Amino acid sequence: MNVEELYEYCLSIKGAEDCMPFGEDTVVMKVCGKVFILFGLETEPLMMMVKCSPENVVILREQYNCVQPAYHMNKTHWNSIYMTGEMSDEEIKHWIKHSVEEVVKKLPKKIRQVYYDSI
Repeated sequence: MNVEELYEYCLSIKGAEDCMPFGEDTVVMKVCGKVFILFGLETEPLMMMVKCSPENVVILREQYNCVQPAYHMNKTHWNSIYMTGEMSDEEIKHWIKHSVEEVVKKLPKKIRQVYYDSI
């Protein structure tokens, strides 16, 4: 998956908003007004940062030695994943979907229900 495919996939997610720049070479995507993924335009290999539940952070670390954990951005779990040949497009999509779910489940109940009703 290249940057263009990653961008198009993220935009195809229900409730996803167009990107905005984050520095000179990083794109931020939001769903329901909250960040669910950041990805670098110039990184080699391509890097995406997704939000993970603590138990899924463990799964990521066990499956991919290319994951670097982070604990920031409003004190929530995020992981930088370098998308080498070790990850299929389906796996990348899985972790993006997981990140969206982690963001949406933290939204206020009223907004969260509107999101779930629309999918």
